[in-house]
Amino acid sequence: MLCADTLLQLELFQTLPIERLKWICDRVQPMHLKAGDILCREGDRPDGFYIQVNGITNISRMSQGVDMPIGRHEGLSFFGEIQVLSDDNVPVTLEAVNEVHLYRLSGEDFIDVLHSCREFEKLMFRIVQKRLRGLESFIQTREKMAALGTLSAGLAHELNNPAAALVRALKDLKPAMLELQRMNLVYGQRQVDEAHTAEWLKIRDSGFEAIANPSTNSLELSDREDRLLEWLEDYGVQEAWKLVEPLALGGVEPEILSSMMDRWRNDSTELRDMGLRWLALSFDVMAMIGNGLNGAERISTLVQSMKSYSYMDRGAQQKVDIHEGIEDTLRLFSFKLKHGITIKRDYDRNLPQILAFGSELNQVWTNLIDNAIYELENTGSFDGSPATITIRTCHRDKCLVVEIIDNGHGIAPEVKNRILEPFFTTKPMGKGSGLGLDVVRRIIENRHHGSLAIESGAGKTCFIVFLPIQDA
Repeated sequence: MLCADTLLQLELFQTLPIERLKWICDRVQPMHLKAGDILCREGDRPDGFYIQVNGITNISRMSQGVDMPIGRHEGLSFFGEIQVLSDDNVPVTLEAVNEVHLYRLSGEDFIDVLHSCREFEKLMFRIVQKRLRGLESFIQTREKMAALGTLSAGLAHELNNPAAALVRALKDLKPAMLELQRMNLVYGQRQVDEAHTAEWLKIRDSGFEAIANPSTNSLELSDREDRLLEWLEDYGVQEAWKLVEPLALGGVEPEILSSMMDRWRNDSTELRDMGLRWLALSFDVMAMIGNGLNGAERISTLVQSMKSYSYMDRGAQQKVDIHEGIEDTLRLFSFKLKHGITIKRDYDRNLPQILAFGSELNQVWTNLIDNAIYELENTGSFDGSPATITIRTCHRDKCLVVEIIDNGHGIAPEVKNRILEPFFTTKPMGKGSGLGLDVVRRIIENRHHGSLAIESGAGKTCFIVFLPIQDA
């Protein structure tokens, strides 16, 4: 049985008179848990106020499908007051680590005790505030880490293709360069016509320009490949199909090859078709270099976007162009946007820069865009039209305004007034912590003295961010 002396070991209960303590002891229900038993699960309805006498219970919460430990109750302790006071679902799971003895006081009895003693009530609310701050801080950190994990996974995915292209280009470039060098040596050993050699170099340089700045459409290119294949096979080139694509990309026509190769048509050495292979391989090398440069530039762009996104190497607060931050965020989300979601931009490019915490504003764009993507991925557009996220910027009443709009099914009226509450989420358990929009609100209101508005209806959900320009 629970006794008053046990309760008096806790500072909270030292504020109550002995009669109240005895009343509590008479009203509680004893409970016993074995190792592995679940006292309550995340999402359960509140079941009262608990006084744990001994043992250890682990506290965990689902995050991105993983059960994350966030703390524990040890020995003599109490918990459950937040859910009784808020009447919200339990935000965590409690599991016994070993033998646990505890007592449950019903929610009604707990409220009765709370309001019967002002000192008890004041101390309890200070404890509630401290616990909420601790839980929010932990989950906000998890939110940031989860967002970083999502962006990192996307960045790794986006880096993989250009990195692979760069590796392929470098691996193929070495043998190609060695073969070109061998061909040049073989050709140089023959007494060649300098004017004829100059013609080859002119064709090569013209092809380099055509590859670097292509102007031929796919239909014209296909027709040229057909003509080249016919000529090469007629000339007797082995595996002629391997030469067709690079020669066509270089703008070479059969008539050019006829005039250049006529002197070697009856040659019995490799010079009979070496000029053709040299030209095709030269164009291949140029294409490899181009692909490698494109890959390197793409990698550089992504790294720069991540650097800009996090505002590395800069002070915490600086003049920022919100369009740059939004575009950096979109680039890091490009792996998600490839699957059927269209981004429409309606930017006022005349907006001034504002003094802001750049990395925190990017966290705002990340959360709002990610929520819009999640909505469209899971429910699609409202009317069956292409899933679209519209991002609009404008100037209104001395404020810089950013609107992020999706054409999904909208926010249900019964939850619209609650979506900014800490820990409230419409996502399935483990998919959302309920702090993403709370973080957005805090960054906008507390850090930038702006405001956040929400408009929602069938086919449109719009989050509107107001950032004062006078802070610039």
